[in-house]
Amino acid sequence: MAVLAYSLGKREINQYFNIKNAKLLSLVAVILLSVFHSISRYYGGRDTCEWLLSSGRFLGENVWQPYGCMLHKYKNTEAKACLQNKKIAFIGDSRIRQLFYSFIKIINPEAREDGNKHENIPFADREFSVNVDFLWYAEVNNSMKGQLMSWAERPSAKPDVIIIGAATWSIKLHSGSSETLLQYKANLTSIAAPLEKLSEHNDVYWVLQDPVNEEVLSENRKMITNEQIDLYNAAAVRALNHKRNAKARVKFLEASRQAAMETITQSVDGLHLPESTRNVGAMILMNSMCNKLLKPIDGSCCQSVPPLSVLQKLAAGFFLVACVCFLVLHLLGYSRHRKSRPVPDVESGEEKKPPTAAVPFSLQEALQSVCKMGIIMLYFYLCDRANLFMKEQKFYTHSTFFIPLIYIFVLGIFYNENSKETKLLNREQTDEWKGWMQLVILIYHISGASAFIPVYMHVRVLVAAYLFQTGYGHFSFFWLKGDFGLYRVCQVLFRLNFLVVVLCLVMDRPYQFYYFVPLVTFWFVVIYDIFWLFGHGLCKYPNIEHFVLFKGLFEKVFSVWPISKLFELQGSIHEWWFRWKLDRFAVFHGMLFAFLYLVLQKCQVLSEGKGEPLFSIKISNCLLFISVVSFITYSIWASGCKNKTQCNEMHPYISVVQILAFVLIRNIPGYGRSLYSSFFAWFGKISLELFICQYHIWLAADTRGILVLIPGNPSLNIIVSSFIFVCVAHEISQITNDLAQVAIPKESGALMKRLLAAALLLGLIVLSDGGQPAY
Repeated sequence: MAVLAYSLGKREINQYFNIKNAKLLSLVAVILLSVFHSISRYYGGRDTCEWLLSSGRFLGENVWQPYGCMLHKYKNTEAKACLQNKKIAFIGDSRIRQLFYSFIKIINPEAREDGNKHENIPFADREFSVNVDFLWYAEVNNSMKGQLMSWAERPSAKPDVIIIGAATWSIKLHSGSSETLLQYKANLTSIAAPLEKLSEHNDVYWVLQDPVNEEVLSENRKMITNEQIDLYNAAAVRALNHKRNAKARVKFLEASRQAAMETITQSVDGLHLPESTRNVGAMILMNSMCNKLLKPIDGSCCQSVPPLSVLQKLAAGFFLVACVCFLVLHLLGYSRHRKSRPVPDVESGEEKKPPTAAVPFSLQEALQSVCKMGIIMLYFYLCDRANLFMKEQKFYTHSTFFIPLIYIFVLGIFYNENSKETKLLNREQTDEWKGWMQLVILIYHISGASAFIPVYMHVRVLVAAYLFQTGYGHFSFFWLKGDFGLYRVCQVLFRLNFLVVVLCLVMDRPYQFYYFVPLVTFWFVVIYDIFWLFGHGLCKYPNIEHFVLFKGLFEKVFSVWPISKLFELQGSIHEWWFRWKLDRFAVFHGMLFAFLYLVLQKCQVLSEGKGEPLFSIKISNCLLFISVVSFITYSIWASGCKNKTQCNEMHPYISVVQILAFVLIRNIPGYGRSLYSSFFAWFGKISLELFICQYHIWLAADTRGILVLIPGNPSLNIIVSSFIFVCVAHEISQITNDLAQVAIPKESGALMKRLLAAALLLGLIVLSDGGQPAY
């Protein structure tokens, strides 16, 4: 009765909450979130520069996260390039001097804090003509006003950037008296005019005073209390911020104060900040000054929306025309319901094709699919190119990786069903395999787990396992079917590349940026060529191993135009060589395994009946023992890795050990082949779309960060963004399958015409060079 009740309950739930309803719900969520963020941006009146300077939080020790945007960690070469031929002045007391030292250490990490106290300190980088000076002005008084007035009256002498702040000396020298506060306010009012004049053409930052640790302050500083500091900060904001909406205004550096609130207890004297905290303030300033100029991918603060390239405009125009044509046809009544589309099975949650023959696509249905794709691409653009949604940095902790991992595996085990097939690596099992691997890779990416080398090495095995499946699957198909027709090849290439080609146009990224698709496409072509050549007796062995041995030959082949346009990234094929070299044997391992399996199957060595072990009891137990030991041994080795470069050198040769061990452990027991996880298998069917879509609508900044749809609640944000992400990936999978029927006709004449048109279009795209941005 319990089983029957569970089955009926599951059926009832799936009738009301299926993938179609989930997509409708995700569409509503996207619309509401877009409206919410648009309104908050418009009426909030704050951009990412203000977010950067005003607020944030620590993700972990010394890792600062500004509110709503990503903080780029500048290297000295980047800092010099940004600040070339610029003059920067730090004006204030010993706290500003601390900030000065942290700032110049970004430019020159070897800089030493050996300047005299209470004196001006110069710094210069002659190679790049960078000048950064610290000017000692402990109080806001006539001396400081005179310096600012001289800069305002002599534009040629003024700095390009001014960082200024002072208050603690006024509190200390006058014992925090109320008269001193009134004088401080008057002095601030007197310097407001020159500061505003300077800010018309230059950046001026007022540094709000950081808190103190009153318990460890020395006796001569006891009067510097946090209450006094708050009063002085409020006075500065009122005096310098009275023209809030004016274009020329002083910027307030408040985020470093927030960082100090969490770390002031680490201060030695209670007044001066620990080095790690003042480094946060310096890096915030560097981002504020340089992000607009250098446009780092992982520095989304203070960046404007990039202008649309010619190809982006053409892509937008194409989708717009398709939508208009679809609406016209729909209004004119040209509609036909096609019944060949896969429909959801409410019992299992899987999709089954109806037994009836497929009805050819109508023009309206094709336009509808293109229109849907255009709407989805608009969401991609809003997520990762426009400044509509927020972005945050990744930060790895063991809990952010392993807790979701345990959760998804519990779900995967819970949703297990009887397999329809019991053959080794049957379709349901390979879908399951791809599904759980893809979910692990997604968790790996969003948690930033690449920073933890043992996890990194295990995920590298998962990528190799995908390529292993590529070799196994295509080898088995060509061996058993012998179908080398152009239609089959074009179908595979279209399904692999359609989404990536569209993203290259819409997101203005090169083909190699989505490295996994070029990788599997390349290996599919290699496998096809090997079989075709062997089938026609034109070669005795594949020559692909020459690439493996000789990097020079590899570079010569893939640096030739127009091939180079497909495989270059930032004008170099280094990334393609790295990705290709890392798993260069995995496909051949999959092909060899498929060959051995087919030979053993033909010789009737294997027992693939339901519940039967794959071999005899003795051999099965022996192979299981070896597999378990091999699997554990590899994991122990990977867990002991200390250097990515060295471990990557070993990876191509030994990754197959864990892959084969898993395959045997999963398939030797008869009960193992009789069950599969429908949960993992469902994700496995859209694994390619999940892998590609994560770049822009789950992660952000081209995978460097995390998309934030729900600010202030990381857990809820992950749930909502993941739900939308999965629904979008599933819809793209269906759109790709639908458009493949239109784009790849079975008639050879029509197919050749389409191929010529596609070649001409791609040729034009390559010639235009796509305006590829620098990374």
